[in-house]
Amino acid sequence: MKSSQEILEIANRTISLEAEAIKQLQLQLSKDFALLVKEIINLKGRLIITGVGKSAIIAQKLVATFNSTGTPSVFMHAADAVHGDLGIIQKDDLVLCLSKSGNTAEIKVLIPLLKQGDNLLACIVGEKESYLAKQSDFVLDATVAIEACPNNLAPTTSTTAQLVLGDALAVCLLECRAFSKEDFAKYHPGGALGKKLYLKVSDLCSLNEKPEISIDASIKDAILEITKKRLGVVAIVENNELRGVITDGDLRRMMEKYESFEKLKAVDIMNHNPKTIDFNEMAIHALNQMKQFNITSLIVTKQNNYEGVVHLHDLLKEGII
Repeated sequence: MKSSQEILEIANRTISLEAEAIKQLQLQLSKDFALLVKEIINLKGRLIITGVGKSAIIAQKLVATFNSTGTPSVFMHAADAVHGDLGIIQKDDLVLCLSKSGNTAEIKVLIPLLKQGDNLLACIVGEKESYLAKQSDFVLDATVAIEACPNNLAPTTSTTAQLVLGDALAVCLLECRAFSKEDFAKYHPGGALGKKLYLKVSDLCSLNEKPEISIDASIKDAILEITKKRLGVVAIVENNELRGVITDGDLRRMMEKYESFEKLKAVDIMNHNPKTIDFNEMAIHALNQMKQFNITSLIVTKQNNYEGVVHLHDLLKEGII
């Protein structure tokens, strides 16, 4: 068994080898990269990404990245393609093939079939003189000096290079399309990232009770309303306009300050300048405001009209904290 120090040395060596390979990719970029980006932007069809072995796994990841950033993509395993999956490819699609050697048996069988359909072919390949490279319309050079594997066999550095070039393609397409945070949210509506970009305060406060009392309400009324609605706060409202709020903390401070509070009204202890947030604001802004002021709820208003309460628990439930 190797020592902890030896293990860390191996890890550092692996990271260094892969980092150097990635730096080298910058020197290997050619005009084909820019031409491919422009071709994909103007593509009427989809981007079909294919490969075998570890390259197929990288291809699947790239499909997910392209789809989530506005480039319609489909994965097709190179080995399955010759057993019926070629039907995936339509006449306006562009095929992107990933391969280290560019000379595998599956690739040599697949390429002539692709050529029959007149589809444009691009490749991310580790051998510029390979069969795949010579047959492709666009060649992205993913050549690496050595694999991180000590036997120079297991795909490690080479698959990292494929991944980085694919990500570079995706980011170029994203920026060329001016793909915005709002566009990103459309493709990620169920995830925490998407919710931060599209979920509004109005979506949350509408799910809560709406604790409120009138301007002439008693302290007892305030306590009962806070207890009933279970949000730790009640709004004092006149003609639906917000006049102030009372929180659990205000009640505790009242009990410390006054020996008797039977004659007190809600307006006597309310906060006249409560922290509020607009009905149409993003939920993530509510979270930031709660963090800034170290509070757990905000009064929601719309042109000073009282709309409800958004609570820290609402944000927790949505997973955007």
